[in-house]
Amino acid sequence: MDRHRFELFKNLMVMAAADRKFTEEEIQFLALRSSRWGITDEQFDRALQYAKRPDAHVSIPENCEERSRLLRDLLEMMAADGELAPIEKRVFAEAAAKMGITSEQLDKMIDQWL
Repeated sequence: MDRHRFELFKNLMVMAAADRKFTEEEIQFLALRSSRWGITDEQFDRALQYAKRPDAHVSIPENCEERSRLLRDLLEMMAADGELAPIEKRVFAEAAAKMGITSEQLDKMIDQWL
């Protein structure tokens, strides 16, 4: 099992579950990522069960490049259904804050990705 990819997938699942509903677009996004990253059905279920927990949170990678990738993937997950729920924005902002990323840096990153 690629622990790194599983952790990243688990973070995406936390973002998808943040508003307590899964849209068809979010499910398709997660299915595509799980297939691309080799996530097994068991890992998918474990990530889902974790994301449903009240104490579920986004885990922050050590590496700067991985942190940037995580934020980009979280942003894609947020945008998958075309609706940016306030709770999703909060999860995203909290992850960025834990990484020590300033608002200006975050704005620049988002402009690059979008």
